[in-house]
Amino acid sequence: MKYLVFLCVLLVAASAEGAEKAARQAFDDEIERKAVQAVVWGIPVVNYDLMRQEMLTKTPGRVGQVIYWGRPLDWRNQTLTPNPDALYFMTFFTTKDGPVVLDLPAAEGSSSFNGNIVTAWQLPLEDAGLLGYDKGKGGKFVVLPPGYKDKLPEGFIPLQSEVYGGYMLFRSNLKSHGDADVQASIAYGKTLKVYPLSAAASPPETVFTDVKDILFDSTIRWDNSFFDNLNRVIQEEPWIARDRVMIDQLKSLGIEQGKPFAPDAHVKSLLTEGIKESRRLLEAKYDAGLPPFFTDRSRWTLPAYPDLITAAQANFDAPDAYPVDHRGVAYSYAYIGIKRLGAGQFYSISIRDKDGNDFDGGKTYRLNVPPNVPVEQYWSVTAYDRQTHALIRNVPRASRSSQIPDLIKNEDGSIDLYFGPNAPKGRDANWVPTDPKRKFELMFRAYGPTKAFFDKEWVLPDVTLMGR
Repeated sequence: MKYLVFLCVLLVAASAEGAEKAARQAFDDEIERKAVQAVVWGIPVVNYDLMRQEMLTKTPGRVGQVIYWGRPLDWRNQTLTPNPDALYFMTFFTTKDGPVVLDLPAAEGSSSFNGNIVTAWQLPLEDAGLLGYDKGKGGKFVVLPPGYKDKLPEGFIPLQSEVYGGYMLFRSNLKSHGDADVQASIAYGKTLKVYPLSAAASPPETVFTDVKDILFDSTIRWDNSFFDNLNRVIQEEPWIARDRVMIDQLKSLGIEQGKPFAPDAHVKSLLTEGIKESRRLLEAKYDAGLPPFFTDRSRWTLPAYPDLITAAQANFDAPDAYPVDHRGVAYSYAYIGIKRLGAGQFYSISIRDKDGNDFDGGKTYRLNVPPNVPVEQYWSVTAYDRQTHALIRNVPRASRSSQIPDLIKNEDGSIDLYFGPNAPKGRDANWVPTDPKRKFELMFRAYGPTKAFFDKEWVLPDVTLMGR
């Protein structure tokens, strides 16, 4: 009898232990799942914060100042899919202490810019510049903090933000990559001003810092530091109404406004699994491809999912649409938000050749750009590292564009561009180098695309493997 009682006790204890273990596993699974959701949802602000932290930790630049790259971008700029055929100026701002003025210059002669102003969530507030809101006239754009109700002085353009933080990307256009044109582009860019609205009567001098020689790496960190970046922004910014569902989700990960983020070793291990899974998920979705652009079977695709483009242009205010998953994919390979995609600039991505194979950096490919590209400014094609989505490291240049006077043209006016580890004989001017040990991807940019571009009267053919 005593043996039976003892056996029953053991069975009950084992059952309790099994139930406890199952419960622990369920809670662990929940944390891992919510970590994946947090990554997909939070990647736009992490993307923003990575760039901001690179500025704050690696350069003399500060919030409210301007950093710029004093030459066309090279591989030292490891941001996501940047444009190496414009001079980049970037300013990060916060409206916690009041509205911030972005005083932008008018186009003058051959000097002009294309700019985008976004929130910390990379939601587009406005496009500015030659084909932006101001149509090249310039203007005093004022970013307003949440809930701001005061009337602005005459002549200021209000941009109402849902959060405090944000940034502007100002692309000072290049006539060519020649030294004189680069210096002219820099001088023009330095006419922009950033200052508090409270100082509008007598604005302080804007501080500019050239960061061209600094390794500026804001590629997505697929490790636990992702959650440190996410927590930093959560602590700084107010909750947006449509995102309140994430408050409890993040609490389960240890991220909560007003409290330190200090996960123990066990939770860190679960976050590690979550970040790994989210990377697999987002990369798989990117690899599946975006909708084709030029033709139904074109390997050149839209730059983002159509529902995401529509939602962003509507400030994510549609009552029945919030494409968080597609937004997560987009900000894993790019940054900045564009209010009017296609008005000032349009992008198209290719991750495979005509035969549907990934681009191999050890092979050589050819792209024939037909004549008379329907753009008012310029076109370009840039190669990026397929895994990081940044410029290919340790190569002498990243792109070719219509701004390059040395490009060799064919008799019909078309231009053959080459991508590979070595330039075809006699075609160095038309060649973009790749890393033979890594895959790559391409982006075609059309600045000032015309109606004919969107009517598909001009079609960019697929990239072909040489020797096929």
